[in-house]
Formats: sequence, C-alpha cells, structure tokens
Amino acid sequence: MAKRIKSAIKQARKAKKNKARNLEAMKGLKKIVKQAERAIKSKSQDVIDLIRKAISVIDKTAQRKIIHKNKAARAKSKLMAKLNKSKS
Repeated sequence: MAKRIKSAIKQARKAKKNKARNLEAMKGLKKIVKQAERAIKSKSQDVIDLIRKAISVIDKTAQRKIIHKNKAARAKSKLMAKLNKSKS
C-alpha cells in the first residue's frame, strides 16, 4: 500500500472498496445463474421467472462494467440454449 502520497493512499482505499463491491456483485450473479440452471435441470415451474431475473442481473453487472458486455452476452446465450435444449 502507498505510504506517502495522499492521492496514492486514497486510490488504494478506493480500489479496496471497489473490489469488495465487485466481489459481492459477482457472488450474486453466480448465485442467480446457478439457481436458474438448477431450475432448468429440474424442469421447475418458475423457470421462466428465474431466467428473467438472471438475465436482468447479468445485464446490470455488465452495465456497471463489473463483467464485459461480451461475457454477459455469452452467459445469456448459454442460459437460453440450456432452456431451449431442456424444452425439446
């Protein structure tokens, strides 16, 4: 960590705070995606609601630049492919 320069000290503080916030967002993202995948696998009744919620969370994390927009698109595509595969 920076020792003397005030701006470097502040930057280190900000980085630590941002990292904690980003990790929480990623945990939430992974949790909701796993719930959606489990619902697809078990052919649950509320699968559509969980998919919608997962897509919403994926979009929000991409919008806040926690994940890259292409990664968000891939994740949504994977979910929809799993859903379509389970329907057939």
